[in-house]
Amino acid sequence: MEERRSPRINEVDEVTLRVVSGGENLPEKEINGNHIKDISVCGAKIQTNIFLPVNTLLELDFKSKGVRQPIKILGKVQWNKVIHKNESYEFGVEFYPSKEMEKLYYYIFGQLKSNKPDDIKNKVSPNRRLGEVSI
Repeated sequence: MEERRSPRINEVDEVTLRVVSGGENLPEKEINGNHIKDISVCGAKIQTNIFLPVNTLLELDFKSKGVRQPIKILGKVQWNKVIHKNESYEFGVEFYPSKEMEKLYYYIFGQLKSNKPDDIKNKVSPNRRLGEVSI
């Protein structure tokens, strides 16, 4: 089983992407129609229709279920996977530390406490505190 730095929950949220830097021939405008598949305070798996190379720096803008304010956060593509060539791709993004991570933390650990096992990957004890989780 893969070890993660922090627990993930399954999500299907829309996310708008904007490429900050990372290579040639990448869109300069917002990329809509993307979906977060799962998320943690450290990163997310995203499905999109545009191939994004590893090390692409992105700005992500989304509103996760249960979080009242939209979240805007920077992240870097760590891996990518072709689902259907020229149609569908997945990539993993690692978030850069920011104040927005606190919103995600409280939401994710709230979901863990509500004990919805179908929505949680790599569950950890709900008694853990922020200081005990590697961010």
